[in-house]
This record gives sequence, C-alpha cells and structure tokens, in this order.
Amino acid sequence: MLYLADIDASALRELLRAHDLDLQIVADELPIPGSYWGEPEAGLIGATVFARADTPVHSVLHEACHLIVMPTERRARVHTDATDSIAEEDASCYLQIVLADALPGVGRERLMADMDEWGYTFRLGSTRAWFENDAAEAREWLQTRLLLSPTTRNAIN
Repeated sequence: MLYLADIDASALRELLRAHDLDLQIVADELPIPGSYWGEPEAGLIGATVFARADTPVHSVLHEACHLIVMPTERRARVHTDATDSIAEEDASCYLQIVLADALPGVGRERLMADMDEWGYTFRLGSTRAWFENDAAEAREWLQTRLLLSPTTRNAIN
C-alpha cells in the first residue's frame, strides 16, 4: 500500500489545486476531519481533503475525485459523505485511476493494485478488469462533464 508519506505531497497538492481543491495534512496524532471510513482514510469538508502521513494515496485521490465530479454548488456544503449516486461513485473511481498518472511514483498500475488490496469490489473481480472492460459508463459520464478527454483516457486539466 502506498501512503501519503511515500510520495511527494507537493505534487499531490498541485494536482488538487488544479481542480480548486486544498490538501490539508493533519499531524500524525490527530484525528482526520471528515473521514467517512475512519482513520487513516482521507476526509473531506467543503473543498478540502484531509489526510495524514499514514493515509493511503488511493484514499486521498478517491475523496478528491468525489469533490471534482460533484457540482460546485454541492461541494461547498459537503462534509464527510460525498456520494450522491452510483454514477458519481463510479466516476470517482475511474478518475482517481487516471489522475494517479500525474503523481510521480504512483501511476495507475500501482493505484489499481492498492485499490484491490484495500478491498474495492468490481463485477469483473479486479480494479484493472473494471477499468479496462466495464467502465464505459463512468468514462462517458466524465467526458460529458468535460473532466476526461473524449479521445483518450486522460484527465482534462
């Protein structure tokens, strides 16, 4: 499992800033505000993603992607639970995989392996199988909202 302490947090912070989000790193001994799954999983309140050094990178990206895919007006009042629909959940999963490529030392391959290790479940049995063979609706959802290039599997921004 790749943790926040294992990567360049400034690269993650810049990635989130590109989507008008903030990353707040919490001291190791403090609770993580807005964590839906409990510590050490990332939390969110408004446009801020909270994490500690022991927070898995996939968790930070997943919560950030929830904020990225939701309408701006909802983002301001979100606290802890960002899920609005299965479509948004799937879009968040898809986008976190794509955005992992923007982080040095992370990449989609590592992120998908960590998602499987954490326990994400997909119909086809693995994150990779879902991403490559069963995520067309999530991809189209992101493309329609201009969050993903219509011709590649790359994020816009």
